[in-house]
Amino acid sequence: MSIQSASPLPVTEWIEFPAPRRCGPGLIRVPLRPGTPDRSELLRRVSTDEMEQPYLFEDGVERRLHFTLDCTQSVMRLHEPNALVTPYTRKMMAFLLLNPTPRNILMLGLGGGSLAKFCYQRLPQANITVVEVNPDIVALRREFHVPDDNERFRVVQADGAEFISREQDPIDVVLVDAFDPVGIAESLPAKMFFARAAERMTKDGVLVMNFWGECDRYVENLRQAAAVFGTSLRIVSTENGGNLVLFASFQTQPRSISPAMESLSQWLERTMSLDFPRYLRRICQAPSLHTR
Repeated sequence: MSIQSASPLPVTEWIEFPAPRRCGPGLIRVPLRPGTPDRSELLRRVSTDEMEQPYLFEDGVERRLHFTLDCTQSVMRLHEPNALVTPYTRKMMAFLLLNPTPRNILMLGLGGGSLAKFCYQRLPQANITVVEVNPDIVALRREFHVPDDNERFRVVQADGAEFISREQDPIDVVLVDAFDPVGIAESLPAKMFFARAAERMTKDGVLVMNFWGECDRYVENLRQAAAVFGTSLRIVSTENGGNLVLFASFQTQPRSISPAMESLSQWLERTMSLDFPRYLRRICQAPSLHTR
């Protein structure tokens, strides 16, 4: 591969102060870097959602990654750092129903590394590359117990859409969870991301994308995805209704549950401790998108 792993220095110094009331009891932790304001100014910026860098919230049970107080980017249980806490991350793992033995996984968006850690722990046969554009996010990887780079795991600091355009290796699974404080990263449709991803995917490849934030940003992403993948594309909602998860592949996605698929879902449930039988039902029931 032509792009080397990125290794911004981990954060070692912090400014800490009690969280604003609307955030709930807990502690705000802001990485200390040249030019960081003092505590009183940081508290004002956090309270008014004027922060220009990501920060952490902790309450003794969870550690959360924030861009704004109302925008939680990632959640980690302190006593169970590899668990998938948010419903949409658990549902994104349903890609295993379509490709249960991926060898190469590409993730766009690191955040707190929830999916990266889970896949690294539960899929030992898979090589995992995570692409994150924001060096401030990469510098927080140790706070979220993201593994160090090794022979089958690496974090690359780059624009995800540009990276996949340059990538040459075949990809079995693409997981997209790439956001700015407002919504889906705007570079994806602008750089014809879905067409480039399809060129890199194997014949059994699966692309899964989390949709959240400003709905205006959904439109062009969905249009391009449907133009590339046609009726094999499905959109599944999450339990809390705040996210939509898109599944796309070159396979014909199931409309009914065969005995083989039911058996696979039950095996995955036992192996991963996630509700794969329900995920299978939701995919079968989900609407498809297609261009006219």
